[in-house]
Amino acid sequence: MEVSAKRSGNGAVIKVSGDVDLYSSPRLREAILDSVKKRLTPIVVNLAGVTYIDSSGIATLVEGLQLSREYGGKLRLVSLNDRVSEVLHLARLQRVFEIRGTEAEALED
Repeated sequence: MEVSAKRSGNGAVIKVSGDVDLYSSPRLREAILDSVKKRLTPIVVNLAGVTYIDSSGIATLVEGLQLSREYGGKLRLVSLNDRVSEVLHLARLQRVFEIRGTEAEALED
């Protein structure tokens, strides 16, 4: 899995590609927590390149959402492919996360 993060105004964009599983999700968690510590908002997680996500990956996203809400921040997901979208739907989390089509849409407030 590859994770890259960049600042965008008062927010951050985190791009993820590859498999997000028990072994790789700590890298995603680190990137999200770094943005949370800086109180950036919105934190946009681009999942376009994700080929697989398991429960540990979902738990990482939920943790980031909870932590960002503690300071009034927002965590938004963008560019979900069919696999990721299906996992969120099965877990009934599509109602919990703000999901946008593009990074530009997600960065708007």
